[in-house]
Amino acid sequence: MTSPDALVRVATARGVTTLTLDSPHNRNALSTPLMTQLLAGLADAVADDAVRAIVLDHTGPVFCSGADLKETAAAYASGTVPAGMLGDVLVAVRECPKPVVAKVAGPARAGGLGLIAAADLAVCAQEATFAFTEVRIGVIPAVISATVLPRLGQRAAAELYLTGDTFDGRRAAEIGLVTAAVPADELDAAVERYCASLVKGAPGALAGAKELLRRPAGPDLRAEISELAALSTGYFLSDEGREGVMAFREKRPAAWVPAED
Repeated sequence: MTSPDALVRVATARGVTTLTLDSPHNRNALSTPLMTQLLAGLADAVADDAVRAIVLDHTGPVFCSGADLKETAAAYASGTVPAGMLGDVLVAVRECPKPVVAKVAGPARAGGLGLIAAADLAVCAQEATFAFTEVRIGVIPAVISATVLPRLGQRAAAELYLTGDTFDGRRAAEIGLVTAAVPADELDAAVERYCASLVKGAPGALAGAKELLRRPAGPDLRAEISELAALSTGYFLSDEGREGVMAFREKRPAAWVPAED
């Protein structure tokens, strides 16, 4: 059961764990307590074999406003800032062996965009707004670049990093920051469709597919194909691979597909 004073609320149904940022008083800013709870929620979802996919959701009108600047200002006296913990969160999301879907109904700024980019899939409302506002407060989007820049073309990245200008959900989809932008009243259904597809994937195969997506291209194409062919053979010969092939032949759901309620 989620604690009543939790900043990240947890719910699981039909193989999907939803981690909801629930700190609307500061626009779901990435405070140390919120990031600590988010990391714990991710770890619990990864450890639960019944969980096949994870959704990052939010309460209130704002998805995430970025770093908690009130906490940051208070930390100046110690010579450290809590923004450093954001790197741990981005790594946990990006390297999570289970698919992660960001559900963005409202504005996201700065570090919040890093969180969106770290997710495997991201669906936003067309009306949602985004901005890399760092330069306007005298800092740079350094940590989040690890997840953001692989998603964006160089021209779009330069424009948005340097100007700090606001852009909408449609532009976010055009430049690759999000997977899709939909009307606000269709957001829930769009995320549910993605999740319904994700839970049909074998857990080991989903984790392996995520590793493929992070794999850098090798300098020798023939050697790379040979290595990938061996990898493919291993999956076909695995327990999941054998079950998947038999389920397809027998026209039935594979054993890992969650039962309908």
